[in-house]
Amino acid sequence: MPEFTIQDFLKRKKESKKISMLTAYDFPFAHIADDAGIDVILVGDSLGMVVQGHDNTLPVTMDEMIYHSKMVRRAVKNAMVIGDMPFMSYQTGVYDAVHNAGRFLKEAGMTAVKMEGGAEVADHIRAMTRSDIPVMAHIGLTPQSIHRMGGYKVQGKTDESARKLLEEAHIVEEAGAFSVLLEAIPMNLAKKITEELSIPTIGIGAGPFCDGQVLVLHDVIGLFERFTPKFVKKYANLKDDALRAIKNYKEEIESGIFPSTEQSFK
Repeated sequence: MPEFTIQDFLKRKKESKKISMLTAYDFPFAHIADDAGIDVILVGDSLGMVVQGHDNTLPVTMDEMIYHSKMVRRAVKNAMVIGDMPFMSYQTGVYDAVHNAGRFLKEAGMTAVKMEGGAEVADHIRAMTRSDIPVMAHIGLTPQSIHRMGGYKVQGKTDESARKLLEEAHIVEEAGAFSVLLEAIPMNLAKKITEELSIPTIGIGAGPFCDGQVLVLHDVIGLFERFTPKFVKKYANLKDDALRAIKNYKEEIESGIFPSTEQSFK
């Protein structure tokens, strides 16, 4: 199967076919996601919480994102791979935004980048696309703005905030984004945005009417327990399986069952 491309993104919307997207942060899980046929793999700054153990995504650095992106890129043969611009990799200005976005493509082999923000990053998106760096925009709940937003709260619930989000969706499209991620907004607002834009929408906590969906891998397979957002559906519980396996391993060492002659050299 050929690698999923930007043109495939746009074609899926025209044909009303859904886009599947999932995060991954290392070689083994990226390989599994790719084998499963996932269309798009996002190396998300969510790694700060689910891999590094931070309380939010803010501590994640650009070098850490490149490190994880390289691992994922080595594993993936068919999916599009997108690098997530971490906090302070683009807020300091257009030059820094283009430079750091370029690192994802040049050093880590990403196809595109994702960047949080609406009207305030429109100039960044324009500069990136002029430099042949495809950009997925991200509006609604933007985790890097957690302090300004007062926590992880649904956005666009009032008429005014809904109007602003619709306006920002049009702004990022006009700026050149090839897609826009909608996070934690009412499903009818996501439906309206999806219908009005010519570029695909990817939802996370934005209901069933988006052109595609994304979730954090560790939520999907049951490896992250600190909290479970309303929009998450767990398809497995690998934490319990891993805990059971490791306990069994410990017990067999203590009882002398492992290693047996089968795991020993003669």
